[in-house]
Amino acid sequence: MSAGVVLDRVSKRFGTESVLADVSLEIRDGEFLTLLGPSGCGKSTLLRIIAGLEAQDAGSVFIAGRRADRLRAKERDIAMVFQTYALYPHLTVAENMALPLKMRRMCLAQRLPGIGRLWPGRKAVARSIRDDVAATARALEIAHLMHRKPGQLSGGQRQRVAVGRAVVREPSVFLMDEPLSNLDAKLRVVMRAEIKQLHQRLGATILYVTHDQSEAMTLSDRVAVMHRGTLAQVGTPQAIYADPENLRVAEFVGSPMINTLSAIVASPSGVVLDGVALPLRTGLPAGGAVTLGLRPEAVSLAPAPGAGLLNGTVRLLEHMGAELLVHVALDGGETLTAKLDVARAGLVAVGRAVAIRPHLDQVLVFAADGRRLRCADHGGAVPASRGARA
Repeated sequence: MSAGVVLDRVSKRFGTESVLADVSLEIRDGEFLTLLGPSGCGKSTLLRIIAGLEAQDAGSVFIAGRRADRLRAKERDIAMVFQTYALYPHLTVAENMALPLKMRRMCLAQRLPGIGRLWPGRKAVARSIRDDVAATARALEIAHLMHRKPGQLSGGQRQRVAVGRAVVREPSVFLMDEPLSNLDAKLRVVMRAEIKQLHQRLGATILYVTHDQSEAMTLSDRVAVMHRGTLAQVGTPQAIYADPENLRVAEFVGSPMINTLSAIVASPSGVVLDGVALPLRTGLPAGGAVTLGLRPEAVSLAPAPGAGLLNGTVRLLEHMGAELLVHVALDGGETLTAKLDVARAGLVAVGRAVAIRPHLDQVLVFAADGRRLRCADHGGAVPASRGARA
């Protein structure tokens, strides 16, 4: 049976505010899909609806091939890892990890203190739970922490325990709600790698929520970018970055942020940017306004001013180790950031005049309303597909 998740036209309102609007999405069996978006876009609400912790106002949720709308959270065969870890402070690591297995495998009588220990079959069930918890702890390298309580653990150790408690259940689907946001930057990188390796080892379906694009881009098979309760784009990390469907997605994904420059359409096959004519096909009539998107790596320094080059003055340099970010004030008033190899640092200095060559094959063109313009060979402007099932 498929262990994926299907959302069909899910909507949710809180009072008069629409939090989710007609969201349809398919998370495939064994896929790692990330819901990415700013705070308040509805991604955590959507996760809670899938988990059964929140009820949608319209639409349906399917988990592992069955409709889950009327199933309680414990009946949905999912495991959730929260931002706050949600560990019981009075229980040891071993007890925290064993708790979901006790609730699933033991009857009420077997869970009772005292008399429950004497109930038929309890010893065998308890032994199987201890074995499964121990195996998961070894896999996550937390076996040495089993007798400690959460208050005695570091943030990274608590996170491993929270993940272990979810893994030991062997659910159909893992839901992770910003699980790394409480960790420092160095530990986030370490835990990010561990979660990726965990997914590769388990082959489980994981739905991950974050506002951190670096997590989304490095962890995911696909990314679903959310904006104001809707799906702005769903695709692979590379497609989201290199081929955004609208200006909103282009600006949200990428660090440093994409350069957005205002240009005027000179003809269906050319625009004027900062007084410089560029042979970019828009298919739009002359006089219209468009926005050009240039990633910092999609521009380079030219040895001298010339045709098709943007002239400006270096205002700021940021040394990023192997890379150098050059912030340029263009002569026409626009600003632009270029990413260069640090070996070329000697070619630029604050206050120095520079010429910038945009890589025309990497320029993204957006209409005045923010939609992506994809120009066919005949010069017609074709708006990007807005389908969510990528």
